[in-house]
Amino acid sequence: MTETLTPGTAEQVLETVQWAAAEEIPLEVMGAGSKRAYGRPSRAAHRLDLKALSGIELYEPMELVMSAKAATPLADIDAALAGNRQRLGFEPADLGPLLGAGAGTIGGAVICNLSGPGRIKAGAARDHILGFHAVSGRGGTFKSGGRVVKNVTGFDLSKLMAGSFGTLAVMTDVTVKVVPEPEETRTVLVLGAGDGQAVRAMSEALNSVFEISAAAHLPAGVAAGSAVASVAAAGAAVTALRVEGPEPSVVYRAEALKALLEPYGSREELDTGESLAFWRQVRDAGFFVADGAGEAQAQVWRLSVPPAEGAGVAARILDAADGRVFYDWGGGLLWLALAPRPDGGHAAVRGAIGDGGGHATLVRADADVRAAVPVFQPQPGPLSRLTARVKEAFDPKGVLNPGRMYEGV
Repeated sequence: MTETLTPGTAEQVLETVQWAAAEEIPLEVMGAGSKRAYGRPSRAAHRLDLKALSGIELYEPMELVMSAKAATPLADIDAALAGNRQRLGFEPADLGPLLGAGAGTIGGAVICNLSGPGRIKAGAARDHILGFHAVSGRGGTFKSGGRVVKNVTGFDLSKLMAGSFGTLAVMTDVTVKVVPEPEETRTVLVLGAGDGQAVRAMSEALNSVFEISAAAHLPAGVAAGSAVASVAAAGAAVTALRVEGPEPSVVYRAEALKALLEPYGSREELDTGESLAFWRQVRDAGFFVADGAGEAQAQVWRLSVPPAEGAGVAARILDAADGRVFYDWGGGLLWLALAPRPDGGHAAVRGAIGDGGGHATLVRADADVRAAVPVFQPQPGPLSRLTARVKEAFDPKGVLNPGRMYEGV
């Protein structure tokens, strides 16, 4: 039976990890638990629940800086920022609905490096971390960075922690940059483009002078499930380009973008409210929340590939497996919902990527499937050895989320 440990302070987190390291007792580290089904299943008999470490500790709107305890709900972060017309620039995805769980936390978003549609312009979650405090698997506290944008002291461990899925350390608080909410947001839609043609249209828009902040493409079947009525009723594939900023600039750029994209199909436009709803659904892979095949839930993959290769990779996968796809990041990020297979579609997905670069992550599947196949992109020998050395340096007894990302690490 799994025992849950719920420390109320950072000091109690330290004591708990010290005990686990001394006794060599593995811990499953979690905040709100919204991403427990993201990654390989836990092998730990004890659960380190950080839900008590919640609350905003510092917020300086004029300095564009916020510090919060790791288990602070993203909803609380968003609400505080909205009061000053600010937001998190990396647009962290809320994968809770996709994974059948509740909403996430700021620590979970950072430790899983969750970045939304704005990544192509604003950068990834790791690029917005100013500093953090954490407890390593050795049972010692450490910090990186600070609470100012220009802090350059020490090693930039933020880049290492982001995407580590809690396998190296338990983050107790984090400081992030925030950005102003744009005055106006509009989305230009191109209707009817095929996948390859849509990637070319997005590339042309992103390389233009119109400062596109997000670019996505929904094949017709996916667009029909949009939460935005005009997108759902389009009856065709939808290619979306987002422009943000001062209202006069946005109005001008949206009109100029429509003219630029005329060769690719008919054009329409979403206003600010519709745009926010549309990009939220793209961010959270909301099109696939209820996806199923018969009575079984679809298995969902997230692929990062060179944008020019995206349509070809998707076509090869969907030739080998039944499913649906949509594209974000100008064609560089593919979300696929595939009919359930015992191997999760692993062979088809990895084979389609081949040696062309990129990586694939199995985001949603039953626990037995996630235990049987590589959830994260298999690492070549040198990188695998480096990963093991980093794990050894931070968590030599292997007590923090053992095997969450790779077998034995």
